[in-house]
Amino acid sequence: MADIHRITFEPVNLEMEVAEDEKILDAAFRQGIHLMHGCREGRCSACKSYMLDGEVQMEDYSTFACNDAEVEEGYVLLCKAHAFSDCTIELLNFDEDELLGGIPIQTIRTRVVGLDPVTRDIVSLRLQPIEPEAYEFKAGQYADLTIPGSEETRSFSMATTPATDGPIEFLIKKYPGGKFSGLLDKAGTDGGISVGDEITLNGPYGTCTIKDGHVLPVVCVAGGAGMAPILALLRHLSASGSTRPVRFYYGVRTPGDLFYVDEILRLGEQLADFTFVACLSESTEGLDDPGHVVEAGNVTDVVDRREEQLAKTEVYMCGPPPMVDAALALLEVRGTPKDQIFYDSFTSPIFD
Repeated sequence: MADIHRITFEPVNLEMEVAEDEKILDAAFRQGIHLMHGCREGRCSACKSYMLDGEVQMEDYSTFACNDAEVEEGYVLLCKAHAFSDCTIELLNFDEDELLGGIPIQTIRTRVVGLDPVTRDIVSLRLQPIEPEAYEFKAGQYADLTIPGSEETRSFSMATTPATDGPIEFLIKKYPGGKFSGLLDKAGTDGGISVGDEITLNGPYGTCTIKDGHVLPVVCVAGGAGMAPILALLRHLSASGSTRPVRFYYGVRTPGDLFYVDEILRLGEQLADFTFVACLSESTEGLDDPGHVVEAGNVTDVVDRREEQLAKTEVYMCGPPPMVDAALALLEVRGTPKDQIFYDSFTSPIFD
């Protein structure tokens, strides 16, 4: 059995135990401690913290997330760090309201009950929990799905909420050669994912969740399959009777890439102040009186044009890394405080 060590987190004065053979971030998840995190692959720096005392060793990680000089100074990525003594660690990014409000990670056996294309390259995958029969999570979070026939996983956001009737829905973009998404192209054939198959789900992860008690207007920015967590947030805001103004900017190339628009508009009717803006980067042809706002251009350019008070909003984002990077650059220029920006970092191996 691996040796057990005690971790003390400052400045929140929170303690937990960790075994030498588990990563510090995983140990926190196991104990319901909601530390800030993103990719969980040592690539995004969301979990970067500072060692005040103790000995840790990190598995392979990107020097983009934590460079050699930072490591020498004492910085560490909790998603890649193993403790080999009792440690005191300073958290650089944390949300006091969320820290002890996390949901412990669950491993769920699920069955595929739905598999339907919603655009030329995005599929709705619906999973019904089998054992246990319930899966606890927060709207906007994501889960790891095991690639059938392997021990590898890929991360996808839930489009549903815990209160949604029926199965858990994921919106997955198909990539040529994708280890998970490629199996969706082979549905109904040997080696493909089909209705009736079992898939193991591990989660929930992620910090892109609505914070109780907050009152600022909500700006949602998404592209492609990044629709999933934003749709979950809209479903949650609608069901909870939120009175906060909400604007949803969704970026695609052409009108043929839009989907679930009718549901988005229905959800918006139940909100006090809602605007949906479809941002089309290549063509707007074929949209006659769509019933919602249509703008030409990349989604971040449209947000820049339409949102004059970004610094006075909470921004929730999900989409391809270039879109998220562009949005973060815009928010920095506009002076939006970092504690009003919520997104989960998906790196390229996770996206396929």
